[in-house]
Amino acid sequence: MAGGKETPRQKMIGMMYLVLTALLALNVSKQILDAFVAIEENIQRGSITQLERGNAAKSALIEEMNSTANDESGKAKIKKIKKYLGMIEKIDKEAGSLIKYIDDIKIEMMTKSNEDVKTVKDEDEKVIVWKKYDPKFPLQPTRLNLMAVQAKDQFDIPMHEIVGSEITRLDPTKHGLKLWKRYNGFRKFIVETTGTYLEGEKNSWKVKVTDVNDNMPNLKLQEKIAKMITSKPNKVNPEDEEVLLGLYQELTKIEFADHHEQKNIHWMGRTFDHAPMVGALASLSSMQNEILSARAKAVNLLKSKVTVGEFSFNKIQQLVSGPGVATEGEDIELKVTMAAYDSDNNPEVTGSGSITVKDGIGTVKTRASGSGEMNLSGTVMIRNKSGVEYRKPWSWKVSIAKPQGSISLPELAVLYLGYPNKVVPVVAGMVSSSISIDKGTCTPSTFTVNGTSQKGYIVKPNGAGLATITLTAKDKDGKSKSFGTFKYKIRMLPRPNVEQTTISKSGGNVTVGLGQDSPLSALSFTVTGGRITVGDNEPINFTGSRIPSSALAKARVGRMVTVEIKYNQSTGGSASVSTGLKVTQ
Repeated sequence: MAGGKETPRQKMIGMMYLVLTALLALNVSKQILDAFVAIEENIQRGSITQLERGNAAKSALIEEMNSTANDESGKAKIKKIKKYLGMIEKIDKEAGSLIKYIDDIKIEMMTKSNEDVKTVKDEDEKVIVWKKYDPKFPLQPTRLNLMAVQAKDQFDIPMHEIVGSEITRLDPTKHGLKLWKRYNGFRKFIVETTGTYLEGEKNSWKVKVTDVNDNMPNLKLQEKIAKMITSKPNKVNPEDEEVLLGLYQELTKIEFADHHEQKNIHWMGRTFDHAPMVGALASLSSMQNEILSARAKAVNLLKSKVTVGEFSFNKIQQLVSGPGVATEGEDIELKVTMAAYDSDNNPEVTGSGSITVKDGIGTVKTRASGSGEMNLSGTVMIRNKSGVEYRKPWSWKVSIAKPQGSISLPELAVLYLGYPNKVVPVVAGMVSSSISIDKGTCTPSTFTVNGTSQKGYIVKPNGAGLATITLTAKDKDGKSKSFGTFKYKIRMLPRPNVEQTTISKSGGNVTVGLGQDSPLSALSFTVTGGRITVGDNEPINFTGSRIPSSALAKARVGRMVTVEIKYNQSTGGSASVSTGLKVTQ
């Protein structure tokens, strides 16, 4: 910095910068150095936790394999477990090699700083190495006590051994560039190994990844990584996708970024730029922790492929489900069971309406709307022991019935004999309904009432007295339910009247009917003829609905004549009705 082709002034400024940097390094406060020591201790403890977490999942697979019965189904399961254990062994070998390499860098740096790393004594506050790296346990980093490091503020050796003399360029003879390549290589290896396997006879999952370490906002970086992993020709198991993305993202470090007004500085340069010894050691331990954390997640994902109980439960609760509505005399069926759940890991439930989750159960409340069928849907998610999310869709269909009510006039509950009485049964909340009668017939039919088409029954009573109509319906399960019996009086059809009161002397048509107020819309009458009597004269017969003028020749205007009208009714049968008509001009 102070050499080369520089002016005396530039050399002087450079020398002052070096001196200032050295003074700053020499004056690193004890509190900051002690903070690095505390951080390193927490990282080491965290690494032990991650190691045990991964080992527990691996041991569960081994235990399941050893306890599986040696029948045909057991052989298939053992074969499956061996496959995943083989994948885990490959991951462990790669992770152990990288952890050992990082451990070697730590020991080398402290050795060059004249620290005593040969003495090994567990839990001794004056000794740096509490537990030496053991090839028998390749995933367990060297247990260090940085409080015993003498030159905690030593900054030139870490910088020199990892980066080199300048942070603007990684020296290829130093550890930084090799460590960077191996760290990214492990990321590639663990994602590809975890996501590539044959499942059953049909599903062949395959994942290939490239290096993504771009300097961009975190969300955009995640999107780029996700696109890279899920794009063709990769074929990712949908159940693995979230874990694979998490593995890659957690092992991703921005390669080049600005650092102290210098552009495009490598991550190694930014991290170990004049870092004190304890700070550099903590950064290396952090990388080991990330490796072990990724290994634990990968092992737990592979373990989840075999049913060895990946979820934890610490509470149980009774569950009762059944119909929300019942009618008198109806069979009621309840389902009662006991459910287990984790009180510290309640499921997350999504859907429309208000949602509450308590005691392992999500309650979704919404309001019925529309008509016909209402489809409700959402998702339910729970995390396993490894923290991996398992999300499943749920759906439920609800038949929506319009609010209905009815009134009755018991005094007018009448069925007419010989008439197609129209009856529409109404039963809310049921799939279908039907009626029957003890005196007569009930025939399903579609008819129009007051301009509206309706489905119901044509009821034709026979006999006399009272008729009983029984209403039944079927629910969605096909079970028949009774909705009561209803009594109706059987009456003869009312007789029609002649609808005219006058008759022209020149003759005219006559009709018969029940009048406009009659509700019996299906009943009509056809005049077939009759006879007319004028005064004391002999009756004169006529046919059809028209009275001819010849029959009124002796009638006087303003006087009354007597007529007897014969008719046929639409429901069958014939009859006659008599009345008086006033003669008009």
